[in-house]
Amino acid sequence: MRALLWVICLTLFTSTIAPAQPTGNPIIPDLIADPSIVEIDGTFYCYATTDGYGQGLAKSGPPVVWYSKDLVNWSFKGTSFFPAAVGQLYWAPSTVTKVKGKYYLYPTINHDIHVAMATSPTGPFHIANGGDTFTGADAPKPLVTDKGPKGTKGIDAEVFIDDDGKAYMVWAQRGAARVNPDMITLDTTVVVLTKRKGYSEGPFLFKRKGIYYYLYTLSGHENYQYAYMFSKVSPLGPFEAPENDIIATTDRAKGIYGPGHGCVFNVKGTDNYYFTYLEFGRGSTNRQVWVDKLLFNEDGTIKPVELTHTGVGPIHPAKNALKTQAIKSATASSSLSELKVKPIKDSTLNRTETYVPQNAIDASNGTRWMAATNDSLATFTIDLGSAKKVNRLDTYFVMPTAGHAYQLDYSTDGKTWKRCGGHTDIRIQSPHIDLLTITAQYLRVSFIKGTPGIWEVKVY
Repeated sequence: MRALLWVICLTLFTSTIAPAQPTGNPIIPDLIADPSIVEIDGTFYCYATTDGYGQGLAKSGPPVVWYSKDLVNWSFKGTSFFPAAVGQLYWAPSTVTKVKGKYYLYPTINHDIHVAMATSPTGPFHIANGGDTFTGADAPKPLVTDKGPKGTKGIDAEVFIDDDGKAYMVWAQRGAARVNPDMITLDTTVVVLTKRKGYSEGPFLFKRKGIYYYLYTLSGHENYQYAYMFSKVSPLGPFEAPENDIIATTDRAKGIYGPGHGCVFNVKGTDNYYFTYLEFGRGSTNRQVWVDKLLFNEDGTIKPVELTHTGVGPIHPAKNALKTQAIKSATASSSLSELKVKPIKDSTLNRTETYVPQNAIDASNGTRWMAATNDSLATFTIDLGSAKKVNRLDTYFVMPTAGHAYQLDYSTDGKTWKRCGGHTDIRIQSPHIDLLTITAQYLRVSFIKGTPGIWEVKVY
């Protein structure tokens, strides 16, 4: 990520920058991966793996659904599953699909693909084929097990509904099948024959102008890349390989590594398509979501995706968006030491992650401030430069799916402080919004519970 390559020369724990709206890549202020984005009734929903919990693939964060009106400002509130399913290992949920008034989601839970249903795209979802408790006689039956049929692997499902209403599912190691009308069982499994062999995951199936496109990944880590096949016959093929079948791969010149497991989405009523993918980040399960344009040649073949730091910006800009206040500087009680990222497969990766206060006011979702591990009374303070009217503060905490409790105080001189917001109960959401009617030059967040770190703050 560009943000991780910036060299920052600052006084210890202090920084100054003019704020702006973070409209580039990554698009969401959190460590998430395996994104599936879909637009429903003018709102974009992102279903993804929650990263950042350590232990690699042995642990993931709780399932949540991020949503946005413009693809720039993202939020979530609470977990998206019934409580009994929240503590499970949750990976790579599919794009949600609406059929007969119900929303169907196909996540990987405990190494198997399951079916989940809800009456809203944000849930709460409950597991089909059994109960929501994953132990005992009521444990749900997987749709595809870890060792799937015909050498496939029961992870990374995506569902596609054709123009005739028939549904199809693809999953890792080139598995594909027709989904029965009940949306919870599959017809006969087939294996998609692809030009490139070897391990493959994160498949995606979509249709444009009568052509079916099957996307699949190759390799992993910094060497993650996407290839594709196409068919003019059926969602299940037979598929053909274009001459230039690699559409996304590492761009070392730009410092963008390992574009992997993602999706394609289209803005309804247009021919505008977008490629969503995870970027390597700092390795293992510490990834973030990026979006760039997906373009086609006149013959329907896909052009190689130009990976960018700028991304695609707002797709549906708000007409009466709130205006942010300029932030002069930020200070903190401490900062975590910088991290030199270790390459896994590509020695050209030269990336250092910093955790200075500037990172929370730099209009980048790819940088964050974090307190030192021994800072038990962590605080983060912003200076507006002069006393100004403040109506609202949005705070995007690090590890928001674990929940936070905090106190918000304000001051006009930096000496006398008054409480104006926050909450003592732990809330799982992002951002945390404080509605205010104050005049202040300084705003200070004091952490009570939760990881002491901030991706970004916005003052209105």
